[in-house]
Amino acid sequence: MDRAQKQEMINYLNGVFSDAGVVVVSHYSGMSVGEMSDLRRRMGTVNANVKVIKNRLAKRALDGTPCSGISDLLTGPTVIAYSADPVAAPKVAMEYAKLNDKFVIRGGAMGLTVLDKKGVETLASMPSLDELRARLVGMISTPATRIATVLSAPASQLARVLSAYASKNEAA
Repeated sequence: MDRAQKQEMINYLNGVFSDAGVVVVSHYSGMSVGEMSDLRRRMGTVNANVKVIKNRLAKRALDGTPCSGISDLLTGPTVIAYSADPVAAPKVAMEYAKLNDKFVIRGGAMGLTVLDKKGVETLASMPSLDELRARLVGMISTPATRIATVLSAPASQLARVLSAYASKNEAA
């Protein structure tokens, strides 16, 4: 890498560290290209990204960003996963770490909060933004369905009673 490419990478990483909702720092020692491609594909399905980084450049990019506390995690072969949704990247990273023992989560950052491995696990166990929206819509629509059922029940019972009287009068 020449100087211009290094500066371009520092600017890119600075933008990631400044704008991402969450950053997960992991080691990937021994992973094949196919395994890394699989991780990228999984992250892509939840609008998250994966980037193999050079630690020295990443430490320079951390200056002045909310994630500056994660510089201690940047040792060895490092890959970062990041997303705007604070749950998406940790969830996929934790699932992948369970499947592949070469992918080891070190920690991460969510805004100014530095996370250890337990913090990333906690974020991964939370429902995603889309799941929360679906639950909220379900909670809102359920009372409306119940109201419609309650309101229609007396009318249907009245109709059955009238029908029974009508058939009784016809039989007589």
